[in-house]
Amino acid sequence: MDRKVLKNSRCRDVLLHVSTCCLLGLLLTLAACRNDMEKIAMFDPQNLPQQRIEEVRVWRSENGTRQMELTAQLVESYVTPEKKTVYPHGFAMQIFDDHGKLSAFVTGDSAVQREEKKMVEAYGHIVIIDYSTGDTSYLMSLIWDSGEHLVYSNDPVKSVNGDRVTYGDGFTSDDEFREPIIRGQRGRLTFEDD
Repeated sequence: MDRKVLKNSRCRDVLLHVSTCCLLGLLLTLAACRNDMEKIAMFDPQNLPQQRIEEVRVWRSENGTRQMELTAQLVESYVTPEKKTVYPHGFAMQIFDDHGKLSAFVTGDSAVQREEKKMVEAYGHIVIIDYSTGDTSYLMSLIWDSGEHLVYSNDPVKSVNGDRVTYGDGFTSDDEFREPIIRGQRGRLTFEDD
């Protein structure tokens, strides 16, 4: 009879142990299942890029003359809710004149190209180098309206050319940077005595 009691006791202990583990597992599973709407929205097809390309280099030319070269570490294309191309890890763009000579260089931390609006919005540490004038401009945002052939920023701007430093309240130019205008200009000039 001791054997039977001992055997039933072991079965009871095993069943109790298995039941406890199952109950604990169920509680952990239920506690871990939360509907964090932000995390769920990340997997909504509308929030995912349709195309993702790494290490991008694009050239644009007209009549055999190179006009622009764009490089980016990552490019993501979306079609919903709006058609756009995103450069989340920065970009660098070289702009060439009608003779194929490098005329300007633009770089920034990120950019969004909005297809329907025909606009590109660049953000974060924008640097524009105008090789024809020697000016280097620093901004935090830049908008290119290709429909209007206009580049502008409403953020403060700093422009440097040698010893001349110009500050302003905004920036406007044609899209080839031939006629840049700094709004609300103020600056510092350094003169040498002869």
